[in-house]
Amino acid sequence: MKAEVTTPWTVTYADPIRVRAGEALVPDGREDLWDGHRWLWARAPDGREGWVPDTLVALDGTAGWDYSAAELGCTTGEVLEVVARTHGWALCRNDAGAEGWVPLGSLRIGGV
Repeated sequence: MKAEVTTPWTVTYADPIRVRAGEALVPDGREDLWDGHRWLWARAPDGREGWVPDTLVALDGTAGWDYSAAELGCTTGEVLEVVARTHGWALCRNDAGAEGWVPLGSLRIGGV
């Protein structure tokens, strides 16, 4: 599915948290609501920290799937391929093949 960028997005974190399914995640108790969705601040085994969707953390404290919080910087009018959506964000790929998360509020999905 295609999406047009309606509001530019600048990458927030230079070295985002990344985790593989089954790896331990250590939430520190901080929580945030983004567009009505719950996010947890957590540390990955490699020491990187960042916001993760609450549904990523399994009951045993491990990651339920591979996840990277890498964002995709984009400009107004750019057309992106939407790969997945969760928690108010879309995982997008640009024409150069770069992939990362963009807030849904910055996109007009479909009809492009």
